[in-house]
Amino acid sequence: MERVLRAESCNCFKSVVALALCVGGIHFNLVFILFTLFFLPLSTSLLVFALIILFMLLPVNKNNFLAQKLCRFICKHVCSYFPITLHLEDAEAFHHNQSYVLGYEPHSVFPFGIFALLDKVGFMPISKIRFLVSSASFYIPFLGQVWTWLGFTSVTKKNLISLLASGHSCIVVPGGNRETLFMEHGSENIFLIERRGFVRIAMEMGLPLVPVFCFGQTNTYKWWKIPGRLVQNLTRFIKINPIIFWGILGSPIPFKKPLYVVVGRPIDVNKNPKPTTDQVAKVHSEFVEALQNLFEKHKAKAGCTNLELKIV
Repeated sequence: MERVLRAESCNCFKSVVALALCVGGIHFNLVFILFTLFFLPLSTSLLVFALIILFMLLPVNKNNFLAQKLCRFICKHVCSYFPITLHLEDAEAFHHNQSYVLGYEPHSVFPFGIFALLDKVGFMPISKIRFLVSSASFYIPFLGQVWTWLGFTSVTKKNLISLLASGHSCIVVPGGNRETLFMEHGSENIFLIERRGFVRIAMEMGLPLVPVFCFGQTNTYKWWKIPGRLVQNLTRFIKINPIIFWGILGSPIPFKKPLYVVVGRPIDVNKNPKPTTDQVAKVHSEFVEALQNLFEKHKAKAGCTNLELKIV
């Protein structure tokens, strides 16, 4: 049975605060570092950088009361800002105690649509959902702390297997940061052909794959890709988006564009502890086809009738 859920409108100021907490860390750190370098004496600058490094290494308690309250605040108001609509193709196909591997696309500058999938929002008919992001993000002061509180975690094979084995469902963006290299205005370019690791893990553990697509997300920021192969290779190594991006008035606050997130039916996967390359390729092609069908079926409902999907 299909189900469509839409975030309710709420206080715009609170939404801006939530977004600033969620994605403003990169801009804040950049401004703070530039101010330190150009306006503070050398001795003070060294002390500031020492404190930044210390802040990067401090452990974070994600289970304290303040963290949980902040997490709910961010999730609620980020969803209401755009706002985000979640369309479940078959809500009854999901089982509350089952773990799932959700393959979410596109990455865009930032995958804001994932907030509609988090269990603290309550739209999804499953619980214990975690979002896996680049490990480098957690070394960014302030941003790393906030993302840890939100339940985000590092996208490593070991981490993914551990979470799935403990009963969590995991959201992965197969294209990852590298997908930003293929971004184009006017089309959705997804880096998916070579990305099969998430499929292999789902097969090894016998867990369903779920295709998820978010319409409108690429328009939430204006962006410019830094040219040059050397820069692109460097950014691939440090796992940070190789683009300069900005939102309202040049700030990290994204433009207010409606997001339409579609969750497809789970693709059942037979457990196979040691799948061959051909077996992985077969299931991977099923996932790609399901994602393409999801895009074509729902793009008109999302107001993106002329949008083209390219899978590279």
